[in-house]
Amino acid sequence: MNEQNSFIKGIKDGVPICLGYLSVAFAFGIFATESGLSILQTLLISMTNVTSAGQLAGVPIIVAGGTLLELAVAQLVINLRYALMSVSLSQKLGKTVRLLDRFVISFVNTDEVFAVASSQQGSVGKRYLYGLIITPYVGWSLGTFLGAGAENILPESVISALGIAIYGMFVAIVIPEAKKRRATALCVAIAIILSCLFTYLPQLSAIPSGFTVIICAVVASVVMAIVAPVAEVHYE
Repeated sequence: MNEQNSFIKGIKDGVPICLGYLSVAFAFGIFATESGLSILQTLLISMTNVTSAGQLAGVPIIVAGGTLLELAVAQLVINLRYALMSVSLSQKLGKTVRLLDRFVISFVNTDEVFAVASSQQGSVGKRYLYGLIITPYVGWSLGTFLGAGAENILPESVISALGIAIYGMFVAIVIPEAKKRRATALCVAIAIILSCLFTYLPQLSAIPSGFTVIICAVVASVVMAIVAPVAEVHYE
């Protein structure tokens, strides 16, 4: 069998992603239940979304009783990159990948899954991709369940400490890139300043948190797109 269409190879390539998702999803499970959601609600969010940033932004909106429009727009802005990654990955799909397969695979086409699939030589087949998404999905769901249930097992002090782990994850993602590129650091700084303004200014603090996330992300991105646009790459 072609290695690029091997279900077993897909599972093996997905194991490292699965292990990484266990810890991140565990932190999300704690965060969600600490915010007031039940274990079942938290698990359902992870099983039907598979997006760490989107879920982290969505929980406060849900808990605060935000509108569906607010929730939908926030997810659209935060998760728009997945649509772009899916379009890019579609160029590598083999003939065995049908329309229904594309819908299923795109559901778990996370940053890490996209990176692994895109790095494969030549086209990738249906069996490989199904194997690749299964283990990360299990890891994300299982990690969320364990984290959500940890509140009833672990001491309060440990829960509080683990509750900030997911924030640490995003800091760990942003800081290295910000250190390498001044434009990224400036974009982060703009978003932080805007977030502080929405938090501490009485005129802005009344705006729902979901829309605050949207506004900060869009404004910072637009400013940097104007100030420091990404150089266009020409392929010959």
